[in-house]
Amino acid sequence: MDDKSNAKTNHKQKEIPRYKQIAEQIEQRIAGGEFPPGSYLPSERTLANELHVNRSTIVAAYDELQAAGVIERKQGSGTMVSEDIWGLARTRVPNWRHLTESGSFRPNLPLIRKIRRETTQENELIDLASGELSFDLVPTNSLQQLLTTGDFPSHLGYEHPLGNGPLRETLRVHMKTWRSIDTTPSSILITSGAQQALHLVVQCLLKPGDAVAIESPSYCNSLPLFHSAGLRTFSLPVDEDGIDPEQLIELHRTHRIKMVFVNPNYHNPTGTFLSHERRERLLAISAENGIPIIEDDPYSLTSFSGERVRTLKSMDRHGTVLYISSLTKIVASGLRIGWIVGPQTVIERLADAKQQFDFGHSIFPEWLAERFLASPDFAHHIEQLRSQLAFRCDQLAFHLLDTFGDLIEMRPPEGGIHLWCRLLGDFSEQRLLSEAVKRGLVFVPGHLFGSSPGFVRFTFGRARLEQIPEAVVRFADALTASGWVKKQ
Repeated sequence: MDDKSNAKTNHKQKEIPRYKQIAEQIEQRIAGGEFPPGSYLPSERTLANELHVNRSTIVAAYDELQAAGVIERKQGSGTMVSEDIWGLARTRVPNWRHLTESGSFRPNLPLIRKIRRETTQENELIDLASGELSFDLVPTNSLQQLLTTGDFPSHLGYEHPLGNGPLRETLRVHMKTWRSIDTTPSSILITSGAQQALHLVVQCLLKPGDAVAIESPSYCNSLPLFHSAGLRTFSLPVDEDGIDPEQLIELHRTHRIKMVFVNPNYHNPTGTFLSHERRERLLAISAENGIPIIEDDPYSLTSFSGERVRTLKSMDRHGTVLYISSLTKIVASGLRIGWIVGPQTVIERLADAKQQFDFGHSIFPEWLAERFLASPDFAHHIEQLRSQLAFRCDQLAFHLLDTFGDLIEMRPPEGGIHLWCRLLGDFSEQRLLSEAVKRGLVFVPGHLFGSSPGFVRFTFGRARLEQIPEAVVRFADALTASGWVKKQ
């Protein structure tokens, strides 16, 4: 075998998990007669020491062999080669570990799962990680009043494939009034939040191997949906004015970009706002090259100044923008109301896929969302929400600067719910998060969004205002405990 073949074989071996390699080696030794049927295998601890791996790796290897019917485990006796290894008489346990690892839909990153576990516990945790509103920012009284005084619809069957008709008509008016977007009810699809909208777009409009451009850092980097779909992702760096559209031209020339995903309005995680000049240039490049733009816009109504935001979709003159938004960040995450605006042919394709997933949206949240959006309470709620979010952002920035001084860098946003910070010095982001959780605080380390080391994202929508000073104290204690080496 030549050197090239050896290198290819070694590369393939590296791609196979270590426990699978060990399971295969043991099976070969069994097949070769070294361990005949009925004989005992080395203990997990002994084999781990022999192969210089963790005991958990051997446990996983033995799990693999047991699921295949090759070995049996006997309580108090050890692990033995199955006496019926070559027969079909015995019942075999499904290899659930293998099945959970082999599906095409990838799991969230372990650190993301850890953060979500912590935020769902009933404890005194201060949550600066979750992208949702605190209880006192949700218009609970208005929603409760609508539930008790409204005429609930008598129809409780499956909804229209595009979603509730009155809600889509109300959204048409809402889009024109609040977002300067002209559309029609037949060009709107109701989804279960913006997450489902993104999944529909990826699964219906792209295929494995397609190249897409995403911002960096970006919330998209924390989502496994792009890799689950087999897409190739390429980064567009974000600076203080958002992405530089000129970089998209080079990416497209090299990789034939099929779609670009952007969050231009108070971007997650950096809070930046794509400048007007760059918006115009991005739209021009999109039209010149036929590259669809997916505008994910959960935050434009949270402008702290109250100034109307010109979304990309409101500036779109060539029909290149698919627009996604939701009520999750501005009303209540539990409503699960999101929507996509786009050409009718695209909307019908996405609606067909959504019908296959869930047979359409539930009438209950659709009915409540329509009533609230059409009521005078909505405008009052948005005004109060902007004021409260601005105050919380100011408080968080003040206490961080007061605690860390010139050892922290940030550019407070002018809307949204995220404050992006860089700590000057060296520390382990994973250890910092662990120390913070011990002290009752959770946030999101920057590397989960694809950033360079040293960044953290604080989300100020979920924690109560009075918790913010204590949150900064806990963060400072955690940073010290994590071994932070300050920049001199």
